[in-house]
Formats: sequence, structure tokens, C-alpha cells
Amino acid sequence: MKLSGVQPSARPGPYRRGVRFLRRRWPVVLRLVLWSVLETGQTFLTGYALAHALDDGFLDGNEAVGLGWLGAAALGVVIAAYGTGKVYRAVADLVEPMRDSLVRQVVGRGLRDADGAAVSRLTQQVEIARDTFAGLVLVSRSFVFTAAGALIGLFSLAPLLLLVVAPPLLAGIVLFVATLRPLARRQEEFLVADEELAGQLGVVCPGLRDVAAAGAEQGVAEDLDRGVATEYAAAGALARWGILRTVALATGGQLPLVLLLATGPWLLDNGVTPGALVGALAYVTQALLPALHNLVHGLGASGSRLAIVLRRLTWDPPETAETPEGEAPEASTPRGDVPAPALRLSSLTFAYGPHAEPVLNDLELTLARGEHLAVVGPSGIGKSTMAGMVAGLLVPDAGDVRVDGLPVRGEGAVGRRVLIPQEAYVFTGTLRENLGYLREEPVPEREMLAAAEVIGLAPLIERLGGPDAELAPDELSAGERQLIALTRAYLSYAPLAILDEATCHLDPVAESRAERAFAARPGGTLVVIAHRISSARRADRVLVMDGAHALCGRHDELLARSPLYRDLNGAGEWGSHPPLALRDPYRVDPVPRPGLAGDRGHVVAHRSVGQMEAVRDLGDRRTPGGE
Repeated sequence: MKLSGVQPSARPGPYRRGVRFLRRRWPVVLRLVLWSVLETGQTFLTGYALAHALDDGFLDGNEAVGLGWLGAAALGVVIAAYGTGKVYRAVADLVEPMRDSLVRQVVGRGLRDADGAAVSRLTQQVEIARDTFAGLVLVSRSFVFTAAGALIGLFSLAPLLLLVVAPPLLAGIVLFVATLRPLARRQEEFLVADEELAGQLGVVCPGLRDVAAAGAEQGVAEDLDRGVATEYAAAGALARWGILRTVALATGGQLPLVLLLATGPWLLDNGVTPGALVGALAYVTQALLPALHNLVHGLGASGSRLAIVLRRLTWDPPETAETPEGEAPEASTPRGDVPAPALRLSSLTFAYGPHAEPVLNDLELTLARGEHLAVVGPSGIGKSTMAGMVAGLLVPDAGDVRVDGLPVRGEGAVGRRVLIPQEAYVFTGTLRENLGYLREEPVPEREMLAAAEVIGLAPLIERLGGPDAELAPDELSAGERQLIALTRAYLSYAPLAILDEATCHLDPVAESRAERAFAARPGGTLVVIAHRISSARRADRVLVMDGAHALCGRHDELLARSPLYRDLNGAGEWGSHPPLALRDPYRVDPVPRPGLAGDRGHVVAHRSVGQMEAVRDLGDRRTPGGE
């Protein structure tokens, strides 16, 4: 059972990976720096030669000297042009290996997982990453060396000029750098909101007739309104951060020019020559302002776009992602400050017998801490089997299960995960004893009542008379028992919670409340074996199990990529259902049990189709009417 579409859990971000990429190619970076030094010289001559051409040449009545200095500036431009040609070759030596690595990853995932978006990633997104990375290298390098040449030139002409220009330039750069990460996040939030809204419209628009026929216009409109509101809020946040970027450009590029003009008389009175002042204006207008403008618009917009595209291109799980060239594979249990995944299934295989077909076959899955996963699929496909192995109740035939980087069976394993099954267990005793069963020390009443309020158990506690009320399990409904079991698990210290259809006896509102409470539990990770589509919609990711090929991704992605998931969405509810009552209208019992009427009218679901129930096979060893 191969899994595709799993997002990374503990991989380094694009910025850290970029730094490591450059560090591995330090000879190319060094060559790039050396050729860029020529730009420093050309920028230096822009103002320095102009200042001396005026002071020592034209203003002094010596045109030959003035023309000589201008000729030196022109020669600097020619030399810098030669260096720029060499710079482009060095940039190519950086960019092409990155492109090749991305192509290998995209092609590998496309072949391995039948990724429907592989063509787009290969033909468009990889080229966007390549071109954007090349542009960022050129823009960043140009700003660094241009600014260095201009600042050295200002200091050489007159230190007072540097005191006027440097502070606003530095303030503008600091403000710009401070906006990089927040603006990148806002850009990604806007893109995600736009994609989700487009996905909603793509689902709704073809089915408008069905929406109208079902009378669901109001609900659909409310869903779309929420999507529009989310995108509008993201666009507003993006615009507000964009204003700060404009302020940074004005502070670092325009303000030095204004200050030079405003302080011109004072500078001339304090020993600055007219040529030096004109040279300083040339440095600001011809070097610093264009370089800062290119940096803000190039690194700001293109840098954020590159980070987003790289995240989308390199979202393979660590165990299947390509190891970058020259880098050792990362350990399965991360070291240092990198946290271990909350859950990792590696090549998990399980069958209910030596000759039976595997229920799970080579299943791979990685969950980050705090992630919310819904598991869906037809009945009998292996969802509860997977939950049992994650909880350590079943031993896989092959593969490995790790919770927080440690084996699921072993010392301390019980404290790392908690399983809430469909049939909740409540024992005779007080409600307090039931709720605190998974804690070694007594649970403070305030914490217990707070957990009950979050899960939705508070009305039952009030009806029973408080936490010290005695429980009679057979007097509680199935839904009430599930609420008690859910609150008990919520109060445990286990960071990983597995809900194996643990809310099937609750109504949709109560189910939503309980699942959202577990998803928001501090430091907690949630796996839900879902039986309603609403559970899948609430999850960060959904794992679709169909016996041959498991697919994992967001709800909207799976609607586009998985026919089975679309079918399950049409069903609305799937998986196991609560047992039917003994004398239900269909006269079907889910399991053989004592107390059957023995009137030859009951069907007992016990063995494979075509096999008969043996006499005296019931729990009380009596014959059910000879059947």
C-alpha cells in the first residue's frame, strides 16, 4: 500500500536548505564574489571620478583633468561589464544543479505516486524556481557590492557625507528585512485561500442544479462566503505589509537624497567640496536607490514566491525524499533541536493469518506534531487495523511503528498514545474515577470540569450530580459512554490520540465539538478514523485507504485526485455503524449472543457467507431453536 501526497514533518525549511546548498558549493560562491568585486570598483568610480572631475578639472579650469577622470569612470564601466559576464556563468553553475535536483524529485514522485500535478511541477514550477533563484542571486549580489562601493566612495570623498546617507539607508534595510518573513507568510496564506476558494467554486459550479434541487443554496452560499472572507482578510494583511515595504524603500532610498539636498549648505560650510556633494548625489541616485529598489522588489516578491514554490516541490516525506547531492541522509530520529515526528509508519504490513491477503501492505505515513489526520475508506479496508497497530495492540507482520521517534511497544509506550474505540468502556465506580483512570495522580477538579466542558460532557456531569456520582454503565447511553471515554483520554498526558470511530454515537454537532477539542489540545496530535465526511473536512490531511494504493492530502486535493474519496463524499457517512437492536425491524443481529428468541427468524452475522452457525456456539451454550 503505497502512500502519496504526504507533507513533510521534520524537514528543514527552504531557507535552511538554501544555506546548506550554497555551503556545499562554496568554490562557485567564491568565484561569484571575486568577479562581483569589479562592480564595487565601477560603483566607486561613479561618484569619486565625477567629484574629482569637477573639483580638480572643470571647476578649476582644467578640462583635460576633468575629461581624464570621466574617462576613468567609463573604463570602470567596461571592466565591470566584463565581470558581469563572468558573474552570469558563475550564477549558472549555482542554478542548474538546483534545477536538476528539483527535476529528479518531481519525476521520482510522479513515477512513484502517479502524481497528477507532476507535469505542471516539471514544466512550470521547476522553471519558476530556477529563474527566480537566478534572479535573487543576481539582485542580492548586486545590492551588496553596489552598496559597498557607494559607501566606500562616500567615505573617501568626505566622512560627513557617509554620516548623512548611511543611517537612513541602514534603517530602510532593517525595516525591509523585518518584513520578509511576515510578508512571505501573508503571501502564502493568500495563495492558499485563493486555491481553496477556487476549489470550492470548482465543486459547486458544476453542481448548481443539484444544490438548487436539494434546497442547499443557503448552506453552500455560507461556505463560499467564508472562503471569500478568508481570502479578503489575507489580501488585506498582504496589502498592509506591502505598505511597510514601500516605507522601507522610501526610507533607505529617497530619504538620503532629501537629506543631502537639505544639508547641502551646511556640508559646504564644513569642508565638503561642490564636486564631493555632486558625487554623493550620484552615488545615491545612480547606485544606492536603483540597487535598493531592485532588492526590495526582487528579493521581496520573488523571494517569497521562491520559498512557496520550493515548499510545494519538495513536500515528500523524509523517508522517500531525495537526499541532496553531497549530503548524508537524515536519521529517522532527528537530532538536536529538530523534533521527532509524532507518528511514523514505515513499510507497515499486516494480515490476519499466514495465508490471508494483507489488510495493510507496505503503508508509509509521517505525521508532524500537532497535526490532525482523518482516515477514511470502505468498511473492512484496514482502518481499525491500522489504529490497533498505532496503539500497540496489534503487531505488524513487517514494518515499524514509532510514536515520538520511539517504538510503539516498549517501556513508556502507554503514556505516548491513547486509543478511544467505538465501543467505549465505562466501569462501575464514580465518574471521577472513570475520568482520571489514565492519570497516576488525582486529577484536580477544576481541570476535570474544564476538560468536560471542552468535550461536551458538562451537561451529563450536572445531571448526574457532580464528579463523585456513582455510575451504572448499563444505565448510560452509548453516546454518554463515548463522552466519558473521550474526556478520560483528553485528560491523559498522551500526546497522540487515536479516535477509532469514537464519536459514532454522537450527533454531528457533538462530534465536531469533541474532535475540535482534541485537535486544539496543546502539543497533541490527532488521528480520527472517520465515519462522516465532516470529520474529513475538519482534518489538516486525509488518508484514503482502498487496499491497493493509499493516498494522503488535503480535502480539496483528494476531491480532484481520488475517485474513491469523491464516492465517499457522496455517501456522506461510511465505516462501521452502531449495532442494530435485538428485535430491530430487519431482524438481524450483529453478533451471536445469549438471549436470542430462537424463533428461527433471526440472522446472526458471525462467519463467512455460506457458512452456518454451529449449534451451542452462543455464549450461554444453548441451542437457538435448533438453528
